[in-house]
Amino acid sequence: MQDVLNRIAAETGLTPEKAMEAVGHILNYMKNEATDPAVETMIAETPGAEAAMASAGGGGMMGSVMGAFGGGIMALGAKLMGMGLDMGQIRMIATELVTYAKANAGAETVDRVIATTPGLSQFA
Repeated sequence: MQDVLNRIAAETGLTPEKAMEAVGHILNYMKNEATDPAVETMIAETPGAEAAMASAGGGGMMGSVMGAFGGGIMALGAKLMGMGLDMGQIRMIATELVTYAKANAGAETVDRVIATTPGLSQFA
């Protein structure tokens, strides 16, 4: 995962730690929104995924609070833009993450997750 984070950091100007947080936000979104249980396999088989998710502070009380005030793809976009990212940078991060996840968890698994996660079909 560190190579992916370093590429993201170089492209976006984020620190590797902030790149990890951005990846974590995307993974937390996928875990919370995907309707295919393959999301659990994808996360388990993608090295560094759990650590990235933890760095973004997903789930728990904060996840419940965010859900109460609306979530979905717009909330994810707001979190990432709040980190100073523009849409091009967000797309680059998502593409790098998807490529990395496919290399580790398999294209079929990741494609199933993406197909059942609102707003992510463009990355399948």
